[in-house]
Amino acid sequence: MDREIFLDGVLVNDETDCYVIAEIGNNHQGDVEIAKQMVKAAKDCGADAVKFQKRDNRSFLTKEAFNSPYENENSYGKTYGEHREFLELGLEELAEIQAYCKELGISMFSTAFDLNSVDVLEELDIPFYKIASGDLRNTVLQKRIAETGKPILISTGGGDLQDVVRAYETITAINDQVAVLQCTAAYPILDYSEMNLSVVSTYRKEFPNAVIGLSDHENGTTMSLAAYILGARIVEKHFTLNHAWKGTDHSFSLTPRGLSLAVKSLRRAKLALGDGVKVATPSEKSPIFKMSKSIVAARDLPACHVLEWDDFAFKCPGNGLPPYEIDNLIGKTLLENVPEDQLVTFELVEND
Repeated sequence: MDREIFLDGVLVNDETDCYVIAEIGNNHQGDVEIAKQMVKAAKDCGADAVKFQKRDNRSFLTKEAFNSPYENENSYGKTYGEHREFLELGLEELAEIQAYCKELGISMFSTAFDLNSVDVLEELDIPFYKIASGDLRNTVLQKRIAETGKPILISTGGGDLQDVVRAYETITAINDQVAVLQCTAAYPILDYSEMNLSVVSTYRKEFPNAVIGLSDHENGTTMSLAAYILGARIVEKHFTLNHAWKGTDHSFSLTPRGLSLAVKSLRRAKLALGDGVKVATPSEKSPIFKMSKSIVAARDLPACHVLEWDDFAFKCPGNGLPPYEIDNLIGKTLLENVPEDQLVTFELVEND
């Protein structure tokens, strides 16, 4: 089996461009129009997909957690449940956004945080799913999503390799369309050593049939690029239109300028990696001609002179014999006079 996955009809494998996801999450602030503005901006930045989040908050949270006080600068309600309900988009709202995504030509998918949300997302017939790091050990939800037959991206923050293997085996027993994303579930990343991007290489060895990616919570673009070099072919970045907006994600999310830079850098990286075969390129021809040295006469040299080391100089441009040919000229006899700075060539010496 090849290491590949089709995401809404787009092939992703080791040879393709990096698949870039703009994680809108709840940064839309519960407003469909803001969500659509974000979708348009993500499309303009070159993202392949936008991701939302779906929760049935009453079943997702215990009563105690739902009713717990949540009054702070980022809160949209007096309790955590009220806060979450304010941000939640319903089926009709998500359908409106989905239609807009189709109109623009950008894929839309979602994380399902509970079983009821899978049912809602199935009504929308989203093309693929994300399983959040918080559900890395939730085999019940993993099986339900796997049963949809849709491709699945699974984030692996907060777990160890045993947890990741368990989740992968749980899903692939039902559905082999799985991509495994290295993730550090810190929002944002402050200690870069905790990103542990080398896990990308570990996953590539552990899961040879799976596309590997990065769910990136860095406030920047450099680590996504590093992950791509290591073999990640899916990158997810949190996205906002304004760092100052209310909410915990906005401060570390990429704005359109940052997302555009990330997409551009990842696209260039694919080209820059090349095929590993060292060759001279067309763009190098002119500068190398100007910079390279040729073997020339160090002074005026008479005909019949036997060439010695001191008879040569090495000067630009590189339109003559390169210096590595010097040993093939020493001891040869000149057939004619050679003025200073003239190219010394094999045609000017006697052949053995």
